[in-house]
Amino acid sequence: MKNFQRLSQRVMSFDDSDSVVDANDLLFVEHYISGSHPYAQSANLSRVREGATLLPPGAIPHRVAVFDGTRSVLAAGPGWIASAVRWAHGNARVTVLAVSEQLAKEVLEASREGAEEPKAIDRTKAVFGFWHLGPHGPVRHERSIGVQPWANIRRNYSGLATKSLDDLMSLHRDQLGGKLLLLHGPPGTGKTTALRALADAWRGWCHFDYVVDPERLFGSSAYLLKIALHDDDEVDEEEQDDGERSRMLILEDCDELVAASAKERSGQGLARLLNLTDGLLGQGRSVLVAISTNEPVTRLHPAIVRPGRCIAQIEVGRLSASEARQWLDGEGSHGRGDVTLAELMSLQEGTGHTPASSSPQVGLYL
Repeated sequence: MKNFQRLSQRVMSFDDSDSVVDANDLLFVEHYISGSHPYAQSANLSRVREGATLLPPGAIPHRVAVFDGTRSVLAAGPGWIASAVRWAHGNARVTVLAVSEQLAKEVLEASREGAEEPKAIDRTKAVFGFWHLGPHGPVRHERSIGVQPWANIRRNYSGLATKSLDDLMSLHRDQLGGKLLLLHGPPGTGKTTALRALADAWRGWCHFDYVVDPERLFGSSAYLLKIALHDDDEVDEEEQDDGERSRMLILEDCDELVAASAKERSGQGLARLLNLTDGLLGQGRSVLVAISTNEPVTRLHPAIVRPGRCIAQIEVGRLSASEARQWLDGEGSHGRGDVTLAELMSLQEGTGHTPASSSPQVGLYL
């Protein structure tokens, strides 16, 4: 150990290419390498309050170095030494060296207490996780997606769908009657938009993950297990209710997985889906699954729609002729028959027209 200490001290260097902040780092780390303070605790902080010392109450700085917007402070007390580095963009790092692990933890907690501003939540966006199976296994990325409150978009849905979605948006974790949410209806009727509104309505207790390749998810046991056992590393306290945070997996356009012929067409995919929602795989995990499909409910596999399995089964259908006129505020003609939301928006924006036939236009998704 002594040879290691001497070697470490000999290779440390400081020249005119280094800043005074680097000098503080060098002075600080020497105490750890020498063994005089062998226990270290560190934390990164964001949104640091203006004027926060990042030191324990009553601590007096021994070294203060400022260079190019970065401020570095060293302070010491009985049995501990602290380094607080604050960068120009408002983030910081606090590191404490101490003669015991418990002392290091206590000084670190005292240094960071009340130092961060509460995070401002942008209610116009929600964070979605996006899963896909990469060359080296399952990969998850996060993106902020624009959302609208359900109250702002409920007029876009038919009367029956609106009533069902009203009930869905108001549900809380302890009111769920199952773990599977089924949205079915023609393309362009607003199924995806409804799921984004649900992410806003449930943001206090449920995180939403979108599976890019659901057919691969239920074809790979390793992929499925990774998603089932995944835990969010960090949850914003301002967004979370008390209790366990649930996670909703979104699987879009899964016709082959939930159709009546699913067992023959997708092999074990249907069985693995059901195992995730209410089988052994889903036990002890608050994992919910939302499936959207263009198939009518009469063509879905009976195991999917059996009583007690679904949170809700909602048909997101076309707007009737009278509902379409009301949606257009009486302006313009929408043709004959029922129409989709996508067709009405195209008509309103002047980029298209609604067909006289009630057959759906494939490719228009909202």
